[in-house]
Amino acid sequence: MSAIAPLLERNQAFASDPGARRNMPRLPFIPNLGLYIVTCIDCRVDPAQILGVRLGEALVQRNIGGRITPAVIQDIAYAGYLVDSKAPEGPYFEVAIVHHTDCGSTLLADDELRHGFAERLGVDERTLNDTPVLDPARTVRTDVERVLWAEEVPQNVHVSGHVYDVATGVVTTVVDAKSRK
Repeated sequence: MSAIAPLLERNQAFASDPGARRNMPRLPFIPNLGLYIVTCIDCRVDPAQILGVRLGEALVQRNIGGRITPAVIQDIAYAGYLVDSKAPEGPYFEVAIVHHTDCGSTLLADDELRHGFAERLGVDERTLNDTPVLDPARTVRTDVERVLWAEEVPQNVHVSGHVYDVATGVVTTVVDAKSRK
């Protein structure tokens, strides 16, 4: 049996419940809570569980360490462009960046592992130097600034930074929501 088979069974229950999709946002790029969450791919860091995010409430993007990369900036810029062009009255959204303790990205601080991964990807190893989340409070501050100063992201977009402690389950705000304006 495939690893996804039990989830497909759960999907059948979801699909048969019309109430499960009742509160969908009017526009797919303006979620009900006005949030765009960027966090780690770590299976212990699921926004639906740690923040109680429900269907339709937030755009969620996950990558290694929850880091702000050029690809993430591009996706945030796209969501902002959709607001600019399709709903100029807004509302705009807040990008909530969530890093966490005990992140597996710290393994990329190991020279040998980073070198091997870079070879597998076919990229210059230096492109991975900023990936490890060794100090989540520091890296989340850095990533908030990356979004705030990205020219492609509309000035009306707010950005906040948070750290999730996997041991305690507590999410702490490190950077309050702010915009470039």
